[in-house]
Amino acid sequence: MKLNDAIVKRIEEICKERGSNICDIALSGGMSPSAIYDLLKGRTKCSKVITIKRFCEGAGMTLSQFFDKDYFNNPEED
Repeated sequence: MKLNDAIVKRIEEICKERGSNICDIALSGGMSPSAIYDLLKGRTKCSKVITIKRFCEGAGMTLSQFFDKDYFNNPEED
């Protein structure tokens, strides 16, 4: 799995687990939802750590919790 695909998959999982949507989580993290939507739609191929960090803050989790999935262990480069 490519790294960007793994990040998208994790964002979608978190939204489903929390019964929330990307917009609400992004806004709770103090960021524009467009940054996440660009990532999901493939317009952004290289996500910034700060974008993921803010998403995590909005979801009430740490970066460690975000990346604590087996599919992040050996991702292919984008």
